[in-house]
Amino acid sequence: MEKIALIDLGSNTARLVIYDVLNGGYFIVSEERREPVRLGETEPDGSLKQTRIMQAIATLKSFKEMCAIKHVDRILAVATAAVRRASNQKTFLSDVYNATGIRITVVSPDEEANYVYQGVVNSMDIPRGLILEIGGGSTKFVYYNRRTILHTHIMPFGAVTLTNMFVSPDKTPEQCTDDMVAYVREQLEQVEWFKEIDPDTQLIGVGGSCRNLARIIRKVKKYPLDMVHNFNMDVEDFDYVFNMVRTLDLDKKRRIKGLSSARADVFPSALAVIKAFVDYMGFTKIVASGSGLREGVMFNYVVPQTLEKPISDTLGYSLQTFARHMGVNVSHAEQTFNLCVQLFKQLRVLHKFPRAYVKVLRVCAMLHDIGKSFKFYNHAKHTSYMILNSNLYGISHKDIVFAAMVTDVYNKEEVNYTEWAKYNTILSSEDVEAVKKLAVMLKLAIALDFGMRNAVTEVTCDVLGDSVIMKTELNGDANLELNAANNLALDFKKVFKKNLEIL
Repeated sequence: MEKIALIDLGSNTARLVIYDVLNGGYFIVSEERREPVRLGETEPDGSLKQTRIMQAIATLKSFKEMCAIKHVDRILAVATAAVRRASNQKTFLSDVYNATGIRITVVSPDEEANYVYQGVVNSMDIPRGLILEIGGGSTKFVYYNRRTILHTHIMPFGAVTLTNMFVSPDKTPEQCTDDMVAYVREQLEQVEWFKEIDPDTQLIGVGGSCRNLARIIRKVKKYPLDMVHNFNMDVEDFDYVFNMVRTLDLDKKRRIKGLSSARADVFPSALAVIKAFVDYMGFTKIVASGSGLREGVMFNYVVPQTLEKPISDTLGYSLQTFARHMGVNVSHAEQTFNLCVQLFKQLRVLHKFPRAYVKVLRVCAMLHDIGKSFKFYNHAKHTSYMILNSNLYGISHKDIVFAAMVTDVYNKEEVNYTEWAKYNTILSSEDVEAVKKLAVMLKLAIALDFGMRNAVTEVTCDVLGDSVIMKTELNGDANLELNAANNLALDFKKVFKKNLEIL
C-alpha cells in the first residue's frame, strides 16, 4: 500500500490530506490537516505579503513533519489562484522549496477547473451539471453533459478577493454584501454560454464555503444524516441563511453553528456569489459536493484512465474502495449481489418494487460483512452504522439510509420503527415497508453463498398458489448453502405470505 500526501495551497486555506492508495486503483483518506494562510491577501503591487509567506512556510513545515510521522511515500503539492497571480511567484516557490523541500506545482486556470470537474464527475451520479466552485481567489464554472465538458469559465475573484474589494468599516454588512451581489451579477451577464444552460441542469456547489453552507442548512433543518456530499439544498433555505448572515457582524458570524470560525469573515462573499448566480440563472436547488480539486488530482494519479474518460460506475467504484479498505471478501460480496439481483427479478410479481431498489440491494450486498471487522456479535448493527457514515459516492442520501436500515433489519424479526423514526424526512413510508422484503432477499442471497464458493450460480422462482418454488443451478456440492437458505423459509413466509420450497 502506498501513502500519498496531497497539499492544496489555496488563496484562503492550506490543506494537507494523506491518502492510503489501495491495490487495484482505489484510495481513501487516512489523515487531514488545514490551516488558514490567506495568501489571497496581497500587496497593492500584486505580490504575496511577507507575513503570509512566512505563515505559509511555517504551515508547510508542519505538514512535512506530519508526512514524516505518517511514513508518506510521496508528496504532491499544488497551488492555485493566489500563487498563480502573484508577481513574486518564483521567489515564493523557491523560498518554500529551500525551507521545506516541497516542490509546488502551480496549476493553470484550465487545469484547476478540470481537476474540480474530475473530482465531481467521478464521485456524483449527475448526468448534466453546472459546477460552481468558489475559491479564495477565483470562481470557476464548469458545464458538462454525459461526462463531457461543454463550457468552462473562470472569474478572477473569490471569497477572499471579494472581501478585500468590498468590505469596508464605513459600510454596513448589508451594504457590503449587496455591492458584491451587484458586482458579481454584472460579471455573470458577460458570459454568453450561461444563456444556453438546459433547464434540467443541476447546480453543484464545490469548495469550503459550499460545504459550510450545507452544514449550516443541515443544522437549521435538523437534518438527521451527518453527510455533506450529495446533500440537496433548496434555494429557499439558502436565502434564509444568506439573509441572516448578511446582517451579522464578524463576532456573531463566528458563532454560527456549522460555520468554520476561520472562514467567517469571507463567508458572506461566497454567499454573495451564490446569490447572484442562482437569482440570475433561476436555479431552485443546489447539490453540495464534498469532492473537488484534491479528489480530482487523486483520481488522475491513482486511476490514470480518468485522464481520458471518467469512471462510468461511480457507486461501484466507491463500493469497491470501501469493501477493500474494510477487508471484505469482494468475490463473495459480488456473488451475493448477483444473487440479490436474480431474486429481485424472480420475485417481482410478489414485491412489485421499482428497479431503483436494486441500487439499495447493491450497497447491502457489497457491504453486508463490514460490521464483522469491528465485532462479530451484533455485526448487522455495526454494518448499518458504517453504511450510514460511509459517504458513498454515486448514491443519494435516501438510498444510503435505506440500505443501512435493510442491513440493520436483516437479522431481526421486526423493524424498530422508533429507532428509525428520525429518518422519516428522508425515507418514505413505502420505503420503510419495503425494508423487510429486501432484508429477506438479502438473507437468502447471503445464505445461497454461505460457503463463499459460488456453489449456487443461478435461481429461478415459480409462484404457484400459496407457494414459491425456487429452483437452483449448482456448481458442485451446495448442501451447506441450501440448508442455510431453507432455514429462512419462515422469514420468507412472514413477509411474502408464501411458503418457500428450494430445489
